[in-house]
Amino acid sequence: MRKVMALLLALLMPMLLLAGCGGTAGTKEAGTVPTVAKVQKHKITDLAGREVELAVPVKRVVAIGPGALRLVTYDEGASMVVGIEEIEKKPSPGRSYMLAYPDLKKLPSIGQGGPDTAPNEESLVGVKPDVIFVSTLVDKEKANQLQAKTGIPVVVLSYGNAATFDENLYNSISMIGVIIGKEKRAQDVVAYLKQSEKDLGERTKGVPEGNKAKVYVGAVGMKGVHGIESTQAKYPPFMFIGAKNVVDETGKSGSFMTDKEKLISWDPDILFLDAGGYALVTEDYKKNPALYQSLSAVKKGQVYNQIPYNNYSTNIETAFADSYYAGKIIFPQQFQDIDPIKKSDEIYQFLLGKPLYSEMERDLGGFKKLELGR
Repeated sequence: MRKVMALLLALLMPMLLLAGCGGTAGTKEAGTVPTVAKVQKHKITDLAGREVELAVPVKRVVAIGPGALRLVTYDEGASMVVGIEEIEKKPSPGRSYMLAYPDLKKLPSIGQGGPDTAPNEESLVGVKPDVIFVSTLVDKEKANQLQAKTGIPVVVLSYGNAATFDENLYNSISMIGVIIGKEKRAQDVVAYLKQSEKDLGERTKGVPEGNKAKVYVGAVGMKGVHGIESTQAKYPPFMFIGAKNVVDETGKSGSFMTDKEKLISWDPDILFLDAGGYALVTEDYKKNPALYQSLSAVKKGQVYNQIPYNNYSTNIETAFADSYYAGKIIFPQQFQDIDPIKKSDEIYQFLLGKPLYSEMERDLGGFKKLELGR
């Protein structure tokens, strides 16, 4: 009898111990299930100064207005996008984020899009997003109206000053990261952009102003394509490397039209031409060869292609790629370690997850010397 009791006690002991620990095998197992990140209410102040409350992280997003969708893709949010503007579906060489994420074009349309259009409220509601990111299209009052009419949180983004990249841009990237649950990725993107800007600036900071070549960029896109008279003051690819942009003496900022007589008086040592308007330049050259041949840059064969980066706002990655290429041409000693093509693909890969230089070269000529008249 004692042996039987001892055997029963031995069998029951593990169960008694488990009960003493306050649970069963089933409840203990339940306590080890990995926890899922909880959706929490979060208040953010957007770039229009509006306080917006929404549940984060969101799962479904739309981005409307020039540049909004691009910033979402930088933060690896393409898979969360549930609809895009019609303008994003049209062929547009140089719009790198659409090259990187071509499947976005298969998504439902959420309105016409474009810099001068009003948001399509019905289409936006139809795809049931958790948040509407918007850039340029609306001011504070219109953002409030859009949010009230759709019942969907509206977050206004900004690229800041069009001639530079400032904290508004970085704040927009960071804000998107918080909202879509990609905060670490957003921090990495901002750090990468700031480091790239720092690297470009430090390479040439010791070059005396008097030793710098005079440079000019022509055929810059500005709500359409233009010829050599279309230029840009405080042109970011030049600003990053401290180049001597002859048009900066005008005191202007951003894109504007100059005249050929002024270009002749500036007589730049190096001429860059935006690929978007290059065909117009070659046509004009045939009509006025003497004018072009009077320029020092043309005489010396110092004319180079630039990949246009302004396409539904700024393709930031292409602007940086252009800057490294311009640095290689203008300051060859300071950029002797840079292969512009490899550097471009590194930038595209980091920001958009795909090396895109070959596509840019195919569509827009890539980085190369140009020979006018041939």
